[in-house]
Amino acid sequence: MILANQAGGAIGMVLWIVVLVAFMYFFMIRPQKKEQQQKNAMLQALEIGDTVLTTSGFYGTVIDLSEDTVIIEFGNNKNCRIPMQRAAISAIEKPEDAAKAVEEKDKKDKK
Repeated sequence: MILANQAGGAIGMVLWIVVLVAFMYFFMIRPQKKEQQQKNAMLQALEIGDTVLTTSGFYGTVIDLSEDTVIIEFGNNKNCRIPMQRAAISAIEKPEDAAKAVEEKDKKDKK
């Protein structure tokens, strides 16, 4: 009788561990992998002329690309060019997307 209760308790403990590991996978590991894949795809689509937001909060324009380094031009004076790693880019805005946003804003203002 006591041996049967101990076996049932062990199965219950293993079941809880499996549920905990599954919970961690679906709510922690999987979303992080998905986010990393999206960031890698975004960085692969980076082109010269794109406007970027860096992880430090600066907006700039890409003027040169290499394998893991990007040269970004900041400000209006066109003299501030800083090389940085691709990983330091947090968001990309394509010139076409910016033009569409301006057109939509103009349409709203005319109404």
